[in-house]
Amino acid sequence: MTVLVQPVILCGGSGSRLWPLSREHYPKQLLKLVGKHTLLQDTALRLAGLGQGAAATLVAPILVGNDEYRFLLAEQLRTVGVKPAALVLEPMGRNTAPALTLGALAARADGADPVMVVMPADHVIQDAAAFQAAVAAAVPLAEAGKLVTFGIQATAPETGYGYIRRGAAIAGSTGFAVSEFVEKPNAETAQAYLDSGEFFWNGGIFVIKASVWLAKMQQLQAAMHSACQAAFDARQADADFVRPDKAAFATSPSDSIDYAVMERLASATHNTGEVTVVPLAANWSDVGAWSAVWDISPKNEQGNALVGDALAIDTKNSLVMAHSRLVACVGLDDVVVVETADAVLVASKAHIQKVKDVVTQLKAKGRAEASSSRKVHRPWGWYDSVDMGERFQVKRIVVKPGASLSLQMHHHRAEHWIVVQGTARVTRGSEVYLVAENQSTYIPLGEKHRLDNPGKLPLEMIEVQSGTYLGEDDIVRFEDVYGR
Repeated sequence: MTVLVQPVILCGGSGSRLWPLSREHYPKQLLKLVGKHTLLQDTALRLAGLGQGAAATLVAPILVGNDEYRFLLAEQLRTVGVKPAALVLEPMGRNTAPALTLGALAARADGADPVMVVMPADHVIQDAAAFQAAVAAAVPLAEAGKLVTFGIQATAPETGYGYIRRGAAIAGSTGFAVSEFVEKPNAETAQAYLDSGEFFWNGGIFVIKASVWLAKMQQLQAAMHSACQAAFDARQADADFVRPDKAAFATSPSDSIDYAVMERLASATHNTGEVTVVPLAANWSDVGAWSAVWDISPKNEQGNALVGDALAIDTKNSLVMAHSRLVACVGLDDVVVVETADAVLVASKAHIQKVKDVVTQLKAKGRAEASSSRKVHRPWGWYDSVDMGERFQVKRIVVKPGASLSLQMHHHRAEHWIVVQGTARVTRGSEVYLVAENQSTYIPLGEKHRLDNPGKLPLEMIEVQSGTYLGEDDIVRFEDVYGR
């Protein structure tokens, strides 16, 4: 009998470890760090071809993600030709165990009971063939009721990862029983783990049958299971999105997949033998810091990974990323320099984990750079705040073909629109008219208006706002196709 293989992609993330490129409102899975695709896109495409054999049928992925960047998730998948089976929006963050429970409930919603391949959206796996081989080895174990995790082949005494200790080999399989999960070790213990050959890094990727996961949650985390079930039962459909009930989901405890279930089933005193590890050697990285980005990036003879308009003289073993201007480095070693339009990070690779402290301080000071970059993505396209002063703001706006902004008005500002490329259709009060390239129009304060792109090419324009208050919260929406 053919086994249904259901990718479940967990799209959480706070955007703090790869600041300033990632932000709270634009986490790292949405970034292109290596290659032509974002981390999310690579994850969604990673299993392509797995279902070509007779033993397994690959179905469309289920995404579990944050409501705030739901349109970005959908758009990134659309551009690589992936249509998700469901995009489940967590009403709030409750860690990975409740997120996976929502994913499992969605996987079972039509009566099927697939084997889920549970993947964080923000990992890098450079050897897709090796990953698919490991999944193929894990699927029969999961179909038989095992809870399978992947053990990343350890190549260094890493202190930033948890570890999995393997037990007895499972006959007829590449898998092993899990003897125990262990926390992040100190350097000496990590070296002992590496020397023993018995330990893997814990990569946080799982292969579990949907019904098995739900049964274990009901057994071990009854309150969490009950809250997720109630939230999913009261879900609302919103265009392409599934919205579990917020009040019910809010009652769920917060915990990770490992802590909530896996470690309890593989504890030293009550090991049930149900948790299995399959080795994975596929050039994996969780891209947990800028030093990890340097590790996986192409480098020149001096060991430098240079991205964008970057120049390095007498510099070695460094990562230099320039996104909006020339960045020149002289006489540096083992550093990270990341430049964006509104912030620059310069850090020693040895202290790169402290980037999170920068974000913490920015939040404490109420700085916008903690949560958003100058370029802000919207369902209809994006805008870049080019300049601003006490009573004006200048934005570069790009609207996707066929997209439309909401019908809206502003209490405190007027707007001047200049079309640079494409054609704009403008609604202003009772008027509807076209504005072509090199033409402009004016939206008075308090006037209802809408901008849309009727063409087949992106619409690019310059917006000049003027008034006593220019905040994004000075928007009154009357109609909005995106339900905001």
